[in-house]
Amino acid sequence: MDLQTETNLLARVPMFAKLSPSKLKLLAFTSELVSLEPGERLFDRGDDADSAYVIVEGHADILGHTEEGDMVVGTLGVNELVGEMGVLTNARRSATIVARDHMRALRIQKDVFVKLLMDNAEVALDVVRQLSDKLARTHRLYEAAESELQKLRAG
Repeated sequence: MDLQTETNLLARVPMFAKLSPSKLKLLAFTSELVSLEPGERLFDRGDDADSAYVIVEGHADILGHTEEGDMVVGTLGVNELVGEMGVLTNARRSATIVARDHMRALRIQKDVFVKLLMDNAEVALDVVRQLSDKLARTHRLYEAAESELQKLRAG
């Protein structure tokens, strides 16, 4: 894929929409387009968090680890950011991400992603909002699981 096409893909991502054309082009130049087929893994739980990804086509499942094995705990789609938590906290990947269908994502190296946030307050604020949304979804899942557990205990 050429630089202009990647720049156009990034321009459609809401969190990058307000970047100047030159910054978008630089981001496209420093990012890498990754293509996955259904069932292929973008990354695994426990991997080093060396980059963040923006899904530009398709969907991915988020796999959580349980005693019974991995299970789907969420789905990601176009324009969603994934992998940013590990990048920002210097932690290993907390979940496995698997392509649900044909999927393409732009891989943004850790140092480029951090610099992007440091230099662009609007992008940083959007990432904070996305993290807040993820936290709220996780909390709702936790509450639902807790409710089910209480029902099971009650018999």
